[in-house]
Amino acid sequence: MLEIGGLNEGYVIDHIRAGGAMEIYNYLGLERLDCSVAIIKNARSNKMGKKDIIKIEGPIDINLDVLGVLDDHITINTIKDNKIVEKRVLQLPDLVTNVIKCKNPRCITSIEQDLPHRFKLTDKDNRVYRCLYCEQKFSRRRR
Repeated sequence: MLEIGGLNEGYVIDHIRAGGAMEIYNYLGLERLDCSVAIIKNARSNKMGKKDIIKIEGPIDINLDVLGVLDDHITINTIKDNKIVEKRVLQLPDLVTNVIKCKNPRCITSIEQDLPHRFKLTDKDNRVYRCLYCEQKFSRRRR
């Protein structure tokens, strides 16, 4: 069995859908941070069959709550002194900015490149977000 060493301080992003770790890694811009990052892909999971995990060593200043938009099954474990001090199950945020991008070519965000991509949660049960500018629908299916 694969074993990755523990963390003294940091975060474990767990229960990422299999194959989704790189999307999370890129969204968070982890390549720009000066910290150790371990990505475990296709780890065995009793609940999910397979899952991805990201371990981030050290304190970071990133809002991890918005990851619920990308995958609402993610859990975030905060590690201090080699122990889990907090375990969060992410909820879908009501409003997100620059997490997802509007795909409508007629949207103002296509013309005004500096305009933030803002989406409002309009249907929590079906995980549907809509662009605040053009109402374009964005949804990610549940697993």
